[in-house]
Amino acid sequence: MCKRSPAREESRDVRLGRSGVSVSRIGLGTAPLAGLYTPVGDEQAAATLEAAWEGGVRYFDTAPRYGDGLGERRLGRFLAGVDRSQVTVSTKVGALLDPGRRDYTVEGVYASLSGSLERTGLDAFDILLIHDPDDHWEPAVRYAYPALDRLREQGGVRAIGVGMNQAGMLARFVRETDVDCVMVAGRYTLLDRAAGKELLPLCAERGTGVLVAGVFNGGVLADPGPGARYDYAPAAEPVLERARELAERCAAYDVPLAAAALQFPLRHAAVTGVVVGARSLEEVAEDLSLAATPIPDDLWTELELD
Repeated sequence: MCKRSPAREESRDVRLGRSGVSVSRIGLGTAPLAGLYTPVGDEQAAATLEAAWEGGVRYFDTAPRYGDGLGERRLGRFLAGVDRSQVTVSTKVGALLDPGRRDYTVEGVYASLSGSLERTGLDAFDILLIHDPDDHWEPAVRYAYPALDRLREQGGVRAIGVGMNQAGMLARFVRETDVDCVMVAGRYTLLDRAAGKELLPLCAERGTGVLVAGVFNGGVLADPGPGARYDYAPAAEPVLERARELAERCAAYDVPLAAAALQFPLRHAAVTGVVVGARSLEEVAEDLSLAATPIPDDLWTELELD
């Protein structure tokens, strides 16, 4: 596989919290490439990753849970053809390959990391995140976090953190541990701003990096039409109505709702970058176009005062 060309304007130049790790402001999540909702073939996955790279994306996030390791394997095959020094990669520990299985023990962390390294073919990851420890605070903070902390001290990983679909426990990790970053999914969007109440101010105070995923809340902020999803389930009618109201406000300024949804988290000073999922090169192109769409200050004033 040939080496890819250097990054364009979206090159990785944003420091992630206090760590020495930098990420592109737009990162690519690999869950859709592993078949989330819709199967994706190997060629399509490779073309999607190629399009992201050519578009300047230099941060890629994956996890064992994504397609029972398929996301990691596909990302690894792509990374074999790029300059590793030009890309930042994160994966996760705790949520195992088998759906429903979790292991936040020290042994579980190391076994999970070993499996991820084997599937990707990488020598090391830049960022390791504890994955969704919602009902597992005690083992996650008592065993998984110290294991990641030791890996960081030994140089086995450059930055550590936690990724969740809630803001409350992430704030607790920031207060009670020395994580470099958090990944908050779906909780700092045009529809749900829970992370803005405590988590983001706390991260700004502590110098903790923030990666925001789920900016479309499962799809409803990309297209609030019939059948739209909100956080992995069909959106309830009140959610659809609110999303359509936001779409109408954006349309009054000739701005797509999806553009405002993607750019909204980046306006917060504590947010380092956003992670979006894509399953085709067309979706990558659309996301990058949305990220570059001009949005008038008056519209932001209306949206942010809601």
